[in-house]
Amino acid sequence: MNVYTTDKIRNVVLLGHGGCGKTSLVEAMAYLSGITSRMGKVSDGNTVSDFGKEEQKRQISISTSVVPIEWEGVKINILDTPGFFDFVGEVEEAVSAADAAIIVVSGKAGVEVGTEKAWEICEKYKLPRFIFVTDMDVDNASFRQVVEDMTAAYGKKMAPFHLPIRENEKFVGYVNVITETGHRWQGKDVVDCEVPEYSKANLQLCKDTLMEAVAETSEEFMERYFGGETFSEAEIRAAMRSNVIDGTIVPMTMGSSLLCQGVYTLLDDIVKYMPSPENKEIAGINLKTNEIFEANFDFSKAKSAYIFKTIVDPFIGKYSLVKVCSGVLKADDLIFNSDKEVEEKVSKLYILQGGKPSEIKELHAGDIGAIAKLTGARTGNTLSTKATPIKYGKAEISTPYTYMRYRAKNKGEIDKVAQSLQKMAHEDQTLKVVNDAENRQTLIYGMGDLHLDVIASRLKNEYKVEVELTQPKVAFRETIKKNSDVEYKYKKQSGGHGQYGHVKMRFSPLGELEKAFEFEQEVVGGAVPKNFFPAVEKGLQESVLKGPLAAYPVVGVKAVLYDGSYHPVDSSEMAFKMATIQAFKKGFMDAHPVLLEPIASLKVTVPDAYTGDVMGDLNKRRARVLGMNPVGGKQVIEADIPMTGLFGYCTDLRSMTGGRGTYAYEFARYEQAPSDVQEKEVAARAAKVAEGSEE
Repeated sequence: MNVYTTDKIRNVVLLGHGGCGKTSLVEAMAYLSGITSRMGKVSDGNTVSDFGKEEQKRQISISTSVVPIEWEGVKINILDTPGFFDFVGEVEEAVSAADAAIIVVSGKAGVEVGTEKAWEICEKYKLPRFIFVTDMDVDNASFRQVVEDMTAAYGKKMAPFHLPIRENEKFVGYVNVITETGHRWQGKDVVDCEVPEYSKANLQLCKDTLMEAVAETSEEFMERYFGGETFSEAEIRAAMRSNVIDGTIVPMTMGSSLLCQGVYTLLDDIVKYMPSPENKEIAGINLKTNEIFEANFDFSKAKSAYIFKTIVDPFIGKYSLVKVCSGVLKADDLIFNSDKEVEEKVSKLYILQGGKPSEIKELHAGDIGAIAKLTGARTGNTLSTKATPIKYGKAEISTPYTYMRYRAKNKGEIDKVAQSLQKMAHEDQTLKVVNDAENRQTLIYGMGDLHLDVIASRLKNEYKVEVELTQPKVAFRETIKKNSDVEYKYKKQSGGHGQYGHVKMRFSPLGELEKAFEFEQEVVGGAVPKNFFPAVEKGLQESVLKGPLAAYPVVGVKAVLYDGSYHPVDSSEMAFKMATIQAFKKGFMDAHPVLLEPIASLKVTVPDAYTGDVMGDLNKRRARVLGMNPVGGKQVIEADIPMTGLFGYCTDLRSMTGGRGTYAYEFARYEQAPSDVQEKEVAARAAKVAEGSEE
């Protein structure tokens, strides 16, 4: 592929609901631009952008792929993103590298939740956008319905550039609103035709809307518009471009990816109306001078690039996908990673077409490419030179809240599983692995159940290790509510030296749950010699690790050693430790032991219509709703919820709200568990201890 300058580059991200046709649209673009000689199909698993084994098996996009195509002397970097919410991290990475977006909507399914989420992402990142309505070859597809729904939801920004022409229920051509001309498809060619009578009224409405938008771009245009003058096609297009770039107009076009219809004009419109990186601003910090470095995709400034995504594939190796922010990146350059403070040589530069790397000599500011085998590099790192070290802010990535416990099926593969997960975590920033040593379990966090299922499946198929996902243990605690006074004598005689330790102890609530226990001694007259006090404390330290009630860690206990006795020969540290452990068990169970459960502060964000259902469900999960706040047209429900009530919440919330609800939580404190929960938990733990499988 040729080297392109900044003004000849377009970075476009495809967004939309899962299954709306983004990957098929990329396939049509790749075919038209000559990258492929025949179009692949998602159902056949042979598309350019879904090259992963898991993607081909499930027939969905799981990770973002970059497909650069050449069109009319311009390089268009197309970022094909997954539509399923479990892979939102991939979308956020792609959006951080994009300068514009195409929201793909299925003409058959219409506006869906994924369409709304795509719009919200574009608003958040202020991305200029097109709406492309696909599936127009399907009988019941309606472009008009999508236009009406989008206009109702987002106002009069929507500007249809084309209108469909149908004959005998078949999609055969389109009317160009700007030129007011009709076009039909004949095989691969487009031929001119008359504008059908039934389209004329609608065409006039759309044209008037466009003219109003053009008039509003300047006072001179406004005067001409009110004076009844018409604008030339060149004036309309120039005004449209500035309107599209500042987001005051969102063009709507349509076609059929499978039949390659409407894709040609879409590629033309990307070149004509979407911004090149030279129109965009980006700034970082110069770490040498601590001043702001305004890169602004200027090829004449010191070179710098941002790693927006990492690919770690057992088959194709490790690639760092970069967007060049300033200067020109060349093969054999020495680059400095300011985050890791290492300097490395770029041996080769690549552009990736899906999973196929091809070498390139240089990448200009604003372009997207890949560098292989950068050892320390991670997603979010900045690459620059040692002379001008730069650091850019990292992209915002969603926090994963769905978690499962995992175990290697084969005990001998524990290390291999850990290494494989570490590699996958470099690639996927929404995957987190946590070692919960306290409950002796390893947890894996993701964006949803499908995400975790894909991770387990990839481990098996790509890394050849199997894991078992199970429900995680909740970190309960044990404490006491009353006082107790106990004594315990530990005696053993087995020829020669015996064992003798005798303690009298009081146990009471400490009044704070941050500490496990506090130990005091009030022994008078040397009933227990001082040199055995550490042994008593050691006994307590061992006892609080697994409480007598349900083998959970103990918190908030005060232990006082006030009396006892010893034997000058048979007493030992071991004996006093054992006596303390037994005294603790008895004293703890006598002092009204209770189970404490972890409570999380939960925030659920949902559209108004779903608040009733969500509140009802939270009550079933034993949550206490604290209040509701309206934020940006949605309601944020705040509640305290036991951690046990959060298991499976992601799936339930999505099904209740049609995928529109989101939630976040953090651990808040411990509270006494209700008696029914305590009884159930104690019984369950007792059964596990009896089986010998406390894990």
